Amino acid sequence: MGTIDHCTTSASELSDSLRTFGAVLKALRDEARLTQEEFAPRVSYSSAYIAKIEQGKRFPPRELVERSEDVLGPLAARVLAAAARSLTRRVGLASWFQHWAAIEEEAVSLYAYECRVVPGLLQPEEYIRALFRRHLPPLSDEQSEQQVAGRLARQSHLTERPNTEFCFIIEEALLRRGFGGPEVTKALLDHLLAQGRLRNVEIQMMPIEQPEHSGFEGPMYLAETPDSRWVGYVEGHEASMLITSPKASSAMLRRYGRMRSQALSHQDTASLLEQMRGAL
Repeated sequence: MGTIDHCTTSASELSDSLRTFGAVLKALRDEARLTQEEFAPRVSYSSAYIAKIEQGKRFPPRELVERSEDVLGPLAARVLAAAARSLTRRVGLASWFQHWAAIEEEAVSLYAYECRVVPGLLQPEEYIRALFRRHLPPLSDEQSEQQVAGRLARQSHLTERPNTEFCFIIEEALLRRGFGGPEVTKALLDHLLAQGRLRNVEIQMMPIEQPEHSGFEGPMYLAETPDSRWVGYVEGHEASMLITSPKASSAMLRRYGRMRSQALSHQDTASLLEQMRGAL
């Protein structure tokens, strides 16, 4: 299921829509005489996450409307669903990426293998800006800032969802490349070391020399949904494919498991990152 969809909604329209949805949610919650702390666990989210949605700083997950019906009532759920229908885009996220972004926000496990660039969830701001400066066709300053902000916002998943397991396999060549220059590489190595210290994050480096490498089919992302299903995702050149077939996603999961055994361990990866950082 490959799709190419060009985003035409402006950032200001998106921001207004997010704030409007947040205001509607807050009004309905207040009408039910529930605080954020009381409402959040009833819809299976943290109060901090609900606060950001009400402030227009987070795109509401699709499941929020469904879960709200039992808490706020069917009429309130219909009002919330109507407000949600105006949210057809996510600020700073490419339109073809948005379906996966919704799954990513809800995943209980998220696996990634990359051989092109460091995964977006692990990119420091300096690296992100270096990427978008080299984007072709060139981006305007406004477009670039939207993309940077959107990617940085996604990274809050790592710290705001401590019960979600994040696993990353990254090709060693990506870190040896020196993309963006020495300062960007230093920032990248420091960031990877810091993120790798989080208890729910595991980073493994695939050595340059690995004769048994099972990742020859290219980058892949896998997510385990709250109902214990696995979904796959691949992308490239402004197109993406969401893989929902149990047979296909199972095959991806098997390949990912094999690669984890072929890559350096999390501890050995951290040691090599330290060595690379010290050599700069």
